[in-house]
Amino acid sequence: MFRKTLKKDPELFQNVSDGLRRLYRNKLFPLEDTYRFHDFHSPALEDADFDNKPMVLLVGQYSTGKTTFIRHLMEQDFPGMRIGPEPTTDSFIAVMHGEQEGVIPGNALVVDPKKPFRKLNAFGNAFLNRFMCAQLANPVLESISIIDTPGILSGEKQRISRGYDFAAVLEWFAERVDRIILLFDAHKLDISDEFSEVIRALKNHEDKMRVVLNKADQISTQQLMRVYGALMWSLGKIINTPEVVRVYIGSFWAQPLLVADNRKLFEAEEQDLFLDIQSLPRNAALRKLNDLIKRARLAKVHAYIISSLKKEMPSVFGKDSKKKELIASLGDIYHKIEKEHQISPGDFPNLAKMQELLNNQDFTKFASLKPKLLESVEDMLANDIARLMALVRQEEAAMPSQTVKGGAFEGTMTGPFGHGYGEGASEGIDELEWVVGRDKPTYDEIFYTLSPINGKVSGAAAKKEMLKSKLPNTVLGKIWKLADVDKDGFLDDEEFALANHLIKVKLEGHELPGALPEHLVPPSKRGTVQED
Repeated sequence: MFRKTLKKDPELFQNVSDGLRRLYRNKLFPLEDTYRFHDFHSPALEDADFDNKPMVLLVGQYSTGKTTFIRHLMEQDFPGMRIGPEPTTDSFIAVMHGEQEGVIPGNALVVDPKKPFRKLNAFGNAFLNRFMCAQLANPVLESISIIDTPGILSGEKQRISRGYDFAAVLEWFAERVDRIILLFDAHKLDISDEFSEVIRALKNHEDKMRVVLNKADQISTQQLMRVYGALMWSLGKIINTPEVVRVYIGSFWAQPLLVADNRKLFEAEEQDLFLDIQSLPRNAALRKLNDLIKRARLAKVHAYIISSLKKEMPSVFGKDSKKKELIASLGDIYHKIEKEHQISPGDFPNLAKMQELLNNQDFTKFASLKPKLLESVEDMLANDIARLMALVRQEEAAMPSQTVKGGAFEGTMTGPFGHGYGEGASEGIDELEWVVGRDKPTYDEIFYTLSPINGKVSGAAAKKEMLKSKLPNTVLGKIWKLADVDKDGFLDDEEFALANHLIKVKLEGHELPGALPEHLVPPSKRGTVQED
């Protein structure tokens, strides 16, 4: 009795990484190991998989600017970097932080227990000779690691064999990275067979996927619209999800823009992509937790499949013919398991791939169903994960400033070249004169038609005028709150001018500030504190 009580006591975790590591080792790994999960789906996880920094995987056809993109982010060359119009990067390069600048070759890399690459050993020498780690002391790499991949070939070139399973290697990385960035060249949008195969290999990781339409400054606006439409159409055929993948448009390098018409669009898109990458360290623990849940669900289904096949096998004669029969009817076995255990069809592995893998397996060596192992994983999903989730939130709250710094991320942070500087509500931020004063004579003419009393117009009179903008009440209410600086329920001539200025800002497509910036406070109200 005493033992049972002890057993039910929840485990105490030091931090999220420690919790994930222990849950995997104690509850999920025994299930994976018993049902040979690692032979079918994914190698066992190691300590480094739980401790490593967020990783960004760059994928694209040759000459789409993958290596240049990394160089742009870091604002620094890295060892082993080669850039050119033809396929130049023929290796997987893990760009990581290290005090000593240099290159670690693949064979040495996969025996380093501190690096999360040990299981890549399974892809053999043909791959390891094309894998390396570029180490350098760059501030960007203190928060993230970046994986550069060989350019995906098109046309005749894709018929040349690489000597290793390229799509399988990408799938291995996709499972472990935090963000997958697919790069496309606005000039050549043909998606080759190899690229389609690669995107399909990344199929279960759409949530990590972002798309960059690169070199967009080299074509006109009209051409860009057509290219963007064509890209979305092509992606829609390959990525079968109801949600549209986020596409960032721009030119991610430090060269002058050839067609500068879309400069503002490119700036906004780059800013959005940078914010997405900068959020990775903050969301890393949540991503690892999410990946472990996905893995546990697949491991459970896999256990049901393997044990069902074992159960159907004869004990003495006709094993080979029964094996063939079971592989052929695997779809029916899927349906049976789905109904019996109330499992979603989306949790099952790819049918054709599973059939192919089963061909080389000895069904008689499969394990039968062991309810205790499954219960342990169920308990992990039902109870332990919820407690880890609370720990994730605590860790996030304790490290709110955790973000990627340095390199190109610094360029748009402060000063007049920061995103949105001098535009919208920020217009006139560094001018001595009150920016609203420029149009105040026009606003004054309207103000005096509203019959002000003691130099002020009532809320009702101001509302009638403000409604002419056709903005919704929620927006106008916010503008009123910002413009009524002294909170007396009336607007004087300066406050009325400010309200009209903010209406103009909103009508021009800019966002309103949360609180009134110092440079927009009317001159007569400066020095008084604006209350919320």
